[in-house]
Amino acid sequence: MLTKRIIPCLDIKNGRTVKGVNFLDLRDAGDPVELAKFYSENGADELVFLDISATEERRKTLADLVLRVAETINIPFTVGGGISSVEDMEILLNNGADKVSINSSAVKNSQLINDLASKFGSQCIVVAIDAKQIDGHWKVYLVGGKVPTELDLFAWAKEVEQRGAGEILFTSMDHDGTKNGFANDALAKLSTELNIPIIASGGAGRIQHFTDTFIYGKADAALAASVFHFKEIAVINLKKELQIQGLPVRL
Repeated sequence: MLTKRIIPCLDIKNGRTVKGVNFLDLRDAGDPVELAKFYSENGADELVFLDISATEERRKTLADLVLRVAETINIPFTVGGGISSVEDMEILLNNGADKVSINSSAVKNSQLINDLASKFGSQCIVVAIDAKQIDGHWKVYLVGGKVPTELDLFAWAKEVEQRGAGEILFTSMDHDGTKNGFANDALAKLSTELNIPIIASGGAGRIQHFTDTFIYGKADAALAASVFHFKEIAVINLKKELQIQGLPVRL
């Protein structure tokens, strides 16, 4: 079994780390550069940096902040927010990102996935998918969860893989910030139907939730924010517990 990854997520708005519940009611969670350095030194496998208002405000991800974060860490670093072209991605990679995450722009122009994968390689293309259940069906949402679509989560995920994405970051909007556990049924279906790694996002509250998403959700990695930012769970303690429970992790 491949090593399971633990990934803190820095949601950035106006240069600060923020965290909300169900994508709403954002509160300040600290300086992103300081947090990034802390996670890099304390057991995180990777780091995700999402400029959550970049798409909505029609501006580019804060490239200078990306550079400052990249200079302080020594773990893989994924950056997303407002990326809509090969040029956008090139800027971020040149500023120290190892991978980029695209979301709304991929739905609006699915050829972008092909173009980015062709230019830079699938290994550094993460497609983020935000979805919630509507009448029993998982529907994709855009622009930080503000714009509903008729896209089916699983059909879109399959298309994303076929177009060259290297990973999928799936966030359940229903679970986001609730600390009631990940959307393991949907994750298990994604992991079963696809051949690329699936990152679970939305709902981490206890160490057991991470164990459950790796075992029952079949996730390859688990991403969380508030439980790490507000020191409710220490990454290194989490990984030690996962190891005790027989899950392969890097310590």
